Amino acid sequence: MDQFKINKKQILIDTYLPHNFLAEKMVLSCLLINSEAIELTLNTISIEVFYFKNHQEIYKAIIFMYKNKLPIDILTLNTFLQENGLMQKIGGIQVLLELLNQIPNLIYLEEYIRLIKDKFLRRSLIKLGYEIINSSYTTNISLEDILDNLENEVFNLTNKIKTQQVSTSAQLLNNIFSELKEKFLNPTLPGLISGFENLDLLTQGFQKSDLIVIAGRPSMGKTALSLNITLNIIKNLKVPVLFFSLEMSKEQIMYRLLGIESAIDQAILKSGELSQSNWIRLNKIIKIISKLPLFIDDSPNLSIHDIRSKIKTILLEQTEIGLVIIDYLQLMQNSGLKNENRVQELSQITRYLKNIAREFNIPIITLSQLSRNVENRIDQKPILSDLRESGSIEQDADLVLMLSKTKSNDQDYQMNSSSIELILAKHRNGPTGIIKLKFNKKQMKFAELDNV
Repeated sequence: MDQFKINKKQILIDTYLPHNFLAEKMVLSCLLINSEAIELTLNTISIEVFYFKNHQEIYKAIIFMYKNKLPIDILTLNTFLQENGLMQKIGGIQVLLELLNQIPNLIYLEEYIRLIKDKFLRRSLIKLGYEIINSSYTTNISLEDILDNLENEVFNLTNKIKTQQVSTSAQLLNNIFSELKEKFLNPTLPGLISGFENLDLLTQGFQKSDLIVIAGRPSMGKTALSLNITLNIIKNLKVPVLFFSLEMSKEQIMYRLLGIESAIDQAILKSGELSQSNWIRLNKIIKIISKLPLFIDDSPNLSIHDIRSKIKTILLEQTEIGLVIIDYLQLMQNSGLKNENRVQELSQITRYLKNIAREFNIPIITLSQLSRNVENRIDQKPILSDLRESGSIEQDADLVLMLSKTKSNDQDYQMNSSSIELILAKHRNGPTGIIKLKFNKKQMKFAELDNV
């Protein structure tokens, strides 16, 4: 089979790869005549986006000069290249003089950048195709590893394609003004309302593109709280919710939803020993829940790429998703980092989850375990560092909510209920605080104490 194996380097040399010579020259010309163009370009494209090696060297030199606060024009660039022995690499002074002959329009700089980025991404896709072919001929690499690597590469490439374009301050202010006008005319919370009033007052609802972490020790009610939030959002806002259950089956999730809505104990539901009134009530609840746009996936060992793919599938059917919930973070897999330690793997997963939230412009809630450290302290209130295998979880999250038990002497509480504090430990764009909840364990139902 080796005789059929594709020589990638030879093909890349012999094959005409997509590029835009004139657009590359226009971008470099802009950099030599306007300092604002340099900052815009540096924040948008990397050196490898340029196809021609001499253009890469020129861009690399401009980046160095800019970061070292050196003046940049045709003369200073020429001097820098000569002093560092780079003039031959770029093809001589004639190449620089040709840049001066261009008459770029700075208004179209973003379009020039878009043109060369488009060609770069097409070259990346071609190279990926050759890598897939070569890997397929290599029999000592498992098919699973080949597909996992393909998923990673396609995911990274897609993120590059989806990169938002730079906006001017005028465009941004115009958008903000329109938003403020809409809020003034229709005074509602800007985000998804969780159904817990005191929480919504602190967060202003769950915002689009936010990564939200709900953390707690085992059996604290993380799944139950997320299902309570799910029902509140779907019923009040009528938006689809996608629930990934990596620990519990779809049937278990449905039993919990029925218990929350019907106020029938889980033990009674599972035994089937229902009274006539319970049957009547349950029949009504089943009809209601069956019409809700709730999608549950209980596939085990989901990867970040599985989640992204399934979000896209639902979007093809529903056109929108209001919320994604993942239960829970530590059960997720990242095939691209199998040989790394678990902390690094989870750090990569949370970064990807944040990227997905931004890409699809939806809030994502992921549940997370807390470490045992919280139980070994006198003060057992959890803190951010208690996030298990935390890595960058607290860094990437926009909101971190932590469930904590409280000691209460309130004799009015039933034996099957407990007092819970929901600690808003991190809020990237607002205040933190504590919301007091009552948790009915038998019905898996949460309620705010002020509203009980």
